[in-house]
Amino acid sequence: MTGLSFVFSLVGFGVLAPVIGCLLAGIDRKLTARLQGRVGPPLLQPWYDVRKLIVKQSAQVNSYQAFYVCMSLVLAVLAGAFFFAGGNFLLVVFVLTLSTLFFIIAAYSTRSPYAELGAEREIAQVMSYEPMVILISIAFYFALRTFDTGVVFSLDRPLILSLPLVFVGLLFILTIKLRKSPFDLSYSHHAHQELVKGITTEMSGRTLAMVEVMHWYESILFLGWVGLFLVWGSWFALIPAIIGISAVYFLEVFIDNNFARVKWQSMLKWSWVVTLVCCSLNIVLLYWLG
Repeated sequence: MTGLSFVFSLVGFGVLAPVIGCLLAGIDRKLTARLQGRVGPPLLQPWYDVRKLIVKQSAQVNSYQAFYVCMSLVLAVLAGAFFFAGGNFLLVVFVLTLSTLFFIIAAYSTRSPYAELGAEREIAQVMSYEPMVILISIAFYFALRTFDTGVVFSLDRPLILSLPLVFVGLLFILTIKLRKSPFDLSYSHHAHQELVKGITTEMSGRTLAMVEVMHWYESILFLGWVGLFLVWGSWFALIPAIIGISAVYFLEVFIDNNFARVKWQSMLKWSWVVTLVCCSLNIVLLYWLG
């Protein structure tokens, strides 16, 4: 990754990711409505919601809450820029984790019991998916002898052929990362699933708008992780990669609408079981075959 490539990636991701993320959120709502026998809102309803939040007056418990959320958003954008510039995957993971920590601190700073409960659930989610994310980084290094994501475009075959079980583990935690049921414990994007808005209970106006935009950025970044396993050293590879990413996203929406929310203990247990089985077996296979 060069400085120039990072600048291009930062500008491109900063501008295009929220546009695509907003459209995906709109598609999510339309598909959810169809699965429930409803017509659903317009495709651009997520943008209308965010625009309405921006012009509303924010009611903040303290002056630090908006700063923490803003830092969380900035770090999420930086993580995406590092990833799509072909940077170090481990660095992307650390920056994204720091973004999540700022988000959690923003909820704790309100001293609201509902927001604190949402923050505790967010911590449980981090504890559930973080081991898998770290092991994805390790497996990535074992397979390619580097943490740089740009190297996948020089491969003669997609990474999923070397790391099939790791890809399965990624799909499992993707449900947590995209905040889909059954693992949307800290807060949900669908009103029918929440009476109290979890970690965002005390957030309103522009602060809540930043949270929604941050989710758009994160969605594109996480789907980029899926694409990392599906591309190789040919521009033709972008076609099956886009098809694969679309299929994964539609699968997540389907899961979101067909599974009830589980307790955090179940989420933690099954996440660690999948992480241990999938990553351990795949890394051992890489070691034996390497």
